[in-house]
Amino acid sequence: MQTRKPSAPHSSSTDSSRLRELGWRERAVRYWSQPSILASLTLVLMALGLALGHRLSERAGMEQLAAVAAERLELYAASLEAQLARYDYLPSLIAIDQDMMAVLNAPQDAALRQRSSRKLARINVRAGLGLIFIIDAQNRVVASSEDYPAKSGGGTAGPQTPAEALMQRLGAHISSGAGQFFAADASNGSTDYFLIQSLQREGRDVGRVVAKLNLAPLEATWVDQGLRSQGERLLVVDSHDVVIMSSVPEWKYHLLNHSTPELRQELLASGRYAGPMLAGLGIAIEGLARSETSLVQVQEPMPEGSSKPGARNLLLAQERAVVPLALRLVTLSDPSEVWLHARYAAWGGAAVGTSIGLVALYLAFRRRAVQQLFRASEALQRAHAELERQVSERTHELRSTNEELKHQINQRLKAEDELIQAGKLAVLGQMSAGISHEINQPLTALRALSRNSLLLLEKGRSSTVAENLCAIDEMVERMSKITRQLKSFARKAEAVHTPVLLSAAIQGARLLLDHRLQAEQVRLEIKLPEGMRVNCDGNRLEQVLVNLMGNALDAMQGCNNPCLRISTAPFDSDTPGKTQTPAQTRVWLRIIDNGSGMPAHLLQRLFEPFFTTKPAGQGLGLGLVISSKIVHEFGGSLRARANASEGSNEPGMCFEFDLELKT
Repeated sequence: MQTRKPSAPHSSSTDSSRLRELGWRERAVRYWSQPSILASLTLVLMALGLALGHRLSERAGMEQLAAVAAERLELYAASLEAQLARYDYLPSLIAIDQDMMAVLNAPQDAALRQRSSRKLARINVRAGLGLIFIIDAQNRVVASSEDYPAKSGGGTAGPQTPAEALMQRLGAHISSGAGQFFAADASNGSTDYFLIQSLQREGRDVGRVVAKLNLAPLEATWVDQGLRSQGERLLVVDSHDVVIMSSVPEWKYHLLNHSTPELRQELLASGRYAGPMLAGLGIAIEGLARSETSLVQVQEPMPEGSSKPGARNLLLAQERAVVPLALRLVTLSDPSEVWLHARYAAWGGAAVGTSIGLVALYLAFRRRAVQQLFRASEALQRAHAELERQVSERTHELRSTNEELKHQINQRLKAEDELIQAGKLAVLGQMSAGISHEINQPLTALRALSRNSLLLLEKGRSSTVAENLCAIDEMVERMSKITRQLKSFARKAEAVHTPVLLSAAIQGARLLLDHRLQAEQVRLEIKLPEGMRVNCDGNRLEQVLVNLMGNALDAMQGCNNPCLRISTAPFDSDTPGKTQTPAQTRVWLRIIDNGSGMPAHLLQRLFEPFFTTKPAGQGLGLGLVISSKIVHEFGGSLRARANASEGSNEPGMCFEFDLELKT
């Protein structure tokens, strides 16, 4: 008796919970699909994209701008240090000069002072400095590169020299000891760098060498670069916060931050600054680390011809300290381009947010059309099945066609190999008469020498027998070379590209054609670089050479003084089809004869299969076709031209093909 299996007690409750869950999802989808909700969501996404795009773009742009400014700061600092380091050694070298020490011992000697001044002038010109002078322990100028007439202590006072003017202004700084410092003169717009070296004798100071370098050329390059890159300004600030150099000339001799009349008066009193000290720029960047940046508000210089002050702009400030020189390099970069890109990015982010909202709105409306599309899905599936059937049939047809094409290609390659082999055998057949003559002559000589040796042995003339045996050995070796070369030439092998000695391949072809060269009295000239190797198959290269040299010999029959020349020539990289090949990796091999040549209208048909200018029975018209194919497999091209086409007065033809050099 069978009993009914009781159902699970919780199955009905599970189904009801699933229905409630599906109903809740459906209601949620319907709520968020309302156009008003989606329009509000689009506005929120647009605002979010606007803020996020602006923020991210501004941050990335500022970081990139700061990185570029830091690199340029390093470049400016390196150029400044390198420019000044060139002259560090100069005062020390001047200090050890005997004339400089002598003029300190005899400052009243006018001739010695004049000679020392002239020497300082020559050093000054060669080093490219502004001024070099020597002072004694009492801070009196005893020699100067300006080469003014020396004055004795008791003479009349002459005009004040530049060195004396500097001592009057900077005497306290110069006499303080060896070292270097900067000084600025606002009256002529110059900034000078002073190098000082003490002169000592027996442990006490007897004077100093002072060298002045004008920094105007270096500053001019910065000004020129600032004019070409409008978005960056460079300032060089000394230890007193005075701008002594700048890519903006109007900012020179200003204090970096705010200033007071008392502070400017104090700086002028120090002697290191001459001329009017200007007000501060109001750029407060104290405490900037090397990798930190800050936005500062800077007032632009007053435009020329205008009474209104320049606009105040926010610039990105970055600082780099040059500790050995007690200087700071400050760059002020214009971030307006960054803010412009940030605005573009903000609009782009807003466009992305709006696009997302519009896509959601589109999907909501599209959902209503899903049911209509569902009805068409069955028809689409049927069409898809039909299309797959057609594709399968076409694929089968293409596969069959492809197999047939592969078979035809294999047959063609096999026929080409057999054609090449037939060409070899045809060449061997044409050379058979001459080769048999080459072998018959040694055989006849061998027979005569061997019989002669038997008679000589009976007579006991062993020395003459030994000479006959040596002659027999040479003739056997000669016949062996010919048979080996014939065997190698006739062998059918796979084409393998290996380094081949070009002279060996030519000698192999020459050995096969030597009987014709001697019989027809042809002069063979071979001009090859020693040890040249090419990348190809040696056996197939010999076949090409035998074909071309054989054609040349045929063309020179009946000519006076026949000459066959084989040489190489540099590869011309403008050859059609080889514009991408470096000229130094390939070489032309030329076979030139002085035969009767060929008419111009027949040159175009030379490489047509079965075309020949030889009499019937002497050629099949396949030699050049086979040779051209072999050269093409080497990666080159075979071409023919008349010697007269190259400006030569000699008749005849030139066949040449290019080969890859192997170094």
